[in-house]
Amino acid sequence: MPLQNMSLRKLLKIMFLPARAQQSALRTDIREERAREAPDQNDEGGGDFYAPFWADAKAHAFGEGDLRDLVADRIASNGRRAKLYPLLRDGFLLWWNQRRRWTNQPFQPGRVLRARHGIPALDAVVKIDSIMSVRDADGVEHYVYPYFAPEPPLSDEAARFALWLLGQALPDVPHGELRILDVIRGRTFSIDRVPLHGDEEAQFHERYAALLRQRDHLRGGPT
Repeated sequence: MPLQNMSLRKLLKIMFLPARAQQSALRTDIREERAREAPDQNDEGGGDFYAPFWADAKAHAFGEGDLRDLVADRIASNGRRAKLYPLLRDGFLLWWNQRRRWTNQPFQPGRVLRARHGIPALDAVVKIDSIMSVRDADGVEHYVYPYFAPEPPLSDEAARFALWLLGQALPDVPHGELRILDVIRGRTFSIDRVPLHGDEEAQFHERYAALLRQRDHLRGGPT
């Protein structure tokens, strides 16, 4: 997934990694971009590692399965999931069972939301998908955008960037109903908990531009 056409969650992860890990992530991005450009090679992305888990988390939320059983089945079918899927499961259940504020059950799926937020000055597009839309018994919809990465933890600053960008990309969604869920840690962020400072756009663009400059510099050396 090239840096200039990347999902919000992956971009946040790279933005806030420590310097060495960030450089490694950018080198991986360069290798994957070159692989896609080569006519005799296939995309090595391997699909979205986290998509099956998130589908199961949604099924759990809507009473269509038990996440413990669903994750066990996923691991049985693919051993690569054995390390992270239990962490994701436990974090999601911690939030869902103990920290979630919504109480008006039963919950039903809400509208499907996707967006692409363009940043012309950087010739970049940030992709937004996988939002969990939940309609409660009173007809109120709640929206949860997942952050899956084991490292780094989602910080308040990263969450503010995400909340700002989601608000820009999804203007028809009530901003107060948006949540960013750091899945592994079972922690949500919203504008009532991490109010926007007003400089999120400038700060986000500055960090993004710095990543692009570093990526372009690394392209000139071995990857």
